[in-house]
Amino acid sequence: MTGKNKPHPEQRGGAGSLSASRKVYNVGMRALIYAAAAIVVALLIFLLGYILYRGLPNLTPEFLTSEESVVKDIQGIGPAILNTLYVIIATLIVVLPLGVGAAIYLTEYASNRRLVAAIEFATETLAGIPSIIYALVGVLIFAESLRLGKTLIAGALTLVIMTLPTVIRTTQESLKTVPQSYREGSLGLGSGKWHMIRTVVLPSSIDGIVTGCILAIGRIVGESAVLLYTVGMSMSMQDFFRNGLESFFSASGSTLSVALYVYAKVRADFDLAFSVAVVLIVITLVINLAASLAGKKLKKS
Repeated sequence: MTGKNKPHPEQRGGAGSLSASRKVYNVGMRALIYAAAAIVVALLIFLLGYILYRGLPNLTPEFLTSEESVVKDIQGIGPAILNTLYVIIATLIVVLPLGVGAAIYLTEYASNRRLVAAIEFATETLAGIPSIIYALVGVLIFAESLRLGKTLIAGALTLVIMTLPTVIRTTQESLKTVPQSYREGSLGLGSGKWHMIRTVVLPSSIDGIVTGCILAIGRIVGESAVLLYTVGMSMSMQDFFRNGLESFFSASGSTLSVALYVYAKVRADFDLAFSVAVVLIVITLVINLAASLAGKKLKKS
């Protein structure tokens, strides 16, 4: 190769062609990135470790399964655990079909781009509204106007409104990542619109749907303001197995987040509050892992 054809040293590939200042800059930026990641991991480990350190000594089978009784001097969060699971299941049963269906319509069927943009802006705005606003709306609409009172169903319906924007936006963004060629290929083979969505688009975007589900569960489990106003602070056990589904529309009871508030703020019993926090973390971890595994199986099938 002649001298005229040789590339300039700065144009050659490889780390050897970088200038000294560029090398220092790259090393510095890499060190900052590693330091930021290390700080985040250290904070997470510290928080989890401290919560486990304070909460595990007070976790007993009696505390996890018993109903609180002042007369018998028994501390228990068994009703709160069941109420939390009831609210999660009831909220997801309503919010997932509504959120996924709305996202499918906005992405695949809606033709008015201005209307779609307005709805997207509205959902993004609603996703950032403080939860206390949703609590007031839940009290006015479900507890008073619909005469549901402070019941588990009133809290679940309020949480549906609160988590619906998150599910819509995450599902919609996931649907937009599906290549247009997938749709065109399916339609070109003779599939109908809905058949194409059901067999091609939804399986390809299942990760986003699962992400929306996990975010919704996280907000449901950690919510306290909404449930304080719409569900109440009762620590009594509700016998849904004996009284049936009807009692779900008439029973009130605290969830784990409300119980955590009661122990920490009202009673100043921080040891039991940390124990409730441990249970919350475990339940959230188990549900998120179950949702991830379900999403992988659905994607394979």
